Amino acid sequence: MPPLTDPAQTGVNSMPPVRLRVLHLEDNDEDHALVAIHLRRGGINADIVRVENEAALIEALEQDWDLILSDYNLPGYSGLAALDKVRSMGKLVPFILVSGEIGEDIAVQAMRNGANDYLLKSNLARLAPAALLAIEANRTRIAKQRADHALSRSRQQLRELAQHLQTSIEQERAAIAREIHDDVGGALTAVKFDLAWIARHAGSPEIAERVQQALESVGHAHEASQRIMHNLRPAILEQGLVAALQWMSDRFAKRTGLQVSFRTSHEQLQLAPGVPLVAYRFAQEALTNVSKHAQASKVSVDLTQAGGVLSIEVTDNGRGLNAEDLAKARSFGIRGLHERAETVGGWVDISSNPDGTTLILSVPLSGPENGFIDRLLPDLEAGTLGNEADPDDPTVWGKL
Repeated sequence: MPPLTDPAQTGVNSMPPVRLRVLHLEDNDEDHALVAIHLRRGGINADIVRVENEAALIEALEQDWDLILSDYNLPGYSGLAALDKVRSMGKLVPFILVSGEIGEDIAVQAMRNGANDYLLKSNLARLAPAALLAIEANRTRIAKQRADHALSRSRQQLRELAQHLQTSIEQERAAIAREIHDDVGGALTAVKFDLAWIARHAGSPEIAERVQQALESVGHAHEASQRIMHNLRPAILEQGLVAALQWMSDRFAKRTGLQVSFRTSHEQLQLAPGVPLVAYRFAQEALTNVSKHAQASKVSVDLTQAGGVLSIEVTDNGRGLNAEDLAKARSFGIRGLHERAETVGGWVDISSNPDGTTLILSVPLSGPENGFIDRLLPDLEAGTLGNEADPDDPTVWGKL
C-alpha cells in the first residue's frame, strides 16, 4: 500500500486515490452507499464489502482487510459486540464505529475496547481522513508490537546466553579444581613424602633444617591449593547451603577482621540442584564487594525461606553506593549478580545509603517463575535426578 495522505490537508485531487479493502457491517443499503460515496470523495478507492450480522462478519474475517466500519445499532447485534469479536479473534484491523446516534458513554467505552474512532452518520465528511489516520496509527502500533516482540526475544536470548556462560564457567572451574586436586595435590603429596624421607636420612643438621623449611613451603602450597579448589568448586556445598554460608562467613571474618554475623531461619533446606550454587556465588560476590569497596566494620548474612521464596540478604555498614558507582561502564560485579540470579528465575534487589548497603537475592522455589527448577521437577519427583551425574555438571556436587 502506498503511503497514506490526509486528503483534508493535501486536497482530493493532489494524489492518486488510495486503494483499500474495507469491510462494512451495516444493515441499511442507503447508509452503505452513502459511506462508499464519502470514501470516494475523500480520495479512497474502496473495495468495500457489506455484511449484516455476526455470522457473516466471522466468515468475512477469515480474509484480510485494511479497515472495518461498523454501525452501532444492528438487528440483534451491536457495533461494540462486533468490536469485541474482531479483537477476540486477534485481528488488529482498524475499527471505526459509524452510527446515526451514539452517546458519549458508549463512545468512550468503544475507544477503551479498541476502536480507533467513532463518527456520526450526519458528519461523514470526516470519514476518509479518520480512516486514513486510523490505518496509519494501526501501522505504527503493529510496528511497535513487532519491535517489542523482537526486543523481548533478544532479551530472552541474552538471558539464555548468560545462563550458558555461567554454566560453562562453573564447568571450567570444576575441571580446573579436579586438575589441581589430581595433579598438583598428588605432586605435592609425593614431594612431601620424599622430603620426609630425606629428613630421616639427613647427614647433617643443616640439611635437616633446610628439609624442614621445604616441608613448610610444601605445606603452605598444599593449603593454597585447597583454598583455590574451594574457590573454584565449593565442595563445602555437599554439607548444605546453611553450612556453606556459615563456613564462608567465618572465613571472611578471619581473613578481613570484620565483625560478621550469620543467621538462618532453617538449619536444613531442601533446594533444587543449581540453586545452592547460585546462592553461594551470590554471597561470595557480595562479601567480596564489601571487602573491596564498602569500608565497613560490620557485615550480616541472613538466609531465610518463607512463602516459597529463598532469600539471602547481605548487609554492611559501609559508605554505601551512589548512582555513579552503579553506572560505571566496567561495574560487572553487580551486573553479574543479576545475570546469575536470572539463571534460576531469581532477582537481586539493592538498597544503599550513606549508612550502608543491602544486597538481597530472592529465588522462587516453585512455580512458573523458576523455569530452571520446573525442568527438573519430573526427575525430582521420580527420584532419578543425579543418579547418573555428569562430572562436568556444576549443579552436581561430587567428590573432588
